[in-house]
Amino acid sequence: MRAFLSVFIVLTIAIKSLADDTNTVSLLKIGTMDATNHYDQEMIVTGMVAEVTIHSSVTFLNLDQPYPDSPFTVVIFHGRSSFHGDANTLNGKSIEINGKITSYHDKPEIALERADQLAVFDTNGVNITSTILQSTNRAPEKLQTPNAVPVPPATTTNSIPEIM
Repeated sequence: MRAFLSVFIVLTIAIKSLADDTNTVSLLKIGTMDATNHYDQEMIVTGMVAEVTIHSSVTFLNLDQPYPDSPFTVVIFHGRSSFHGDANTLNGKSIEINGKITSYHDKPEIALERADQLAVFDTNGVNITSTILQSTNRAPEKLQTPNAVPVPPATTTNSIPEIM
């Protein structure tokens, strides 16, 4: 009987712990207009990309309305995000962005630091994130210089340099 009670207690604690872990992973999904009520909280914000503005060091995705009337902005700092490529492909798409909502000039925003913070949906609500990211996250192609002489890769078979 004592062994049964011990197993029961261990299982109860394990199930409670597992349930607590599940609840902390689930984020609340809100619309862009509700974001001002959730500063400094981790949320999933949903909206449509109404405008994409690309500068030399940062890209802005204004949701639901173009700047300055946009109720929410996704900020992508170039060089500090794993999202690379043409953000213009997101224009007109419904998205979900998850992260900590911050305030910049009294407007809510989330900085996109990892590509997995972003989900993209087509007009039927089908998740097309992987298709969009595959088409936009290609590695930049090497620039070809005109009249450049190709250099063969260095290969060595021993530690003594070959002299010709």
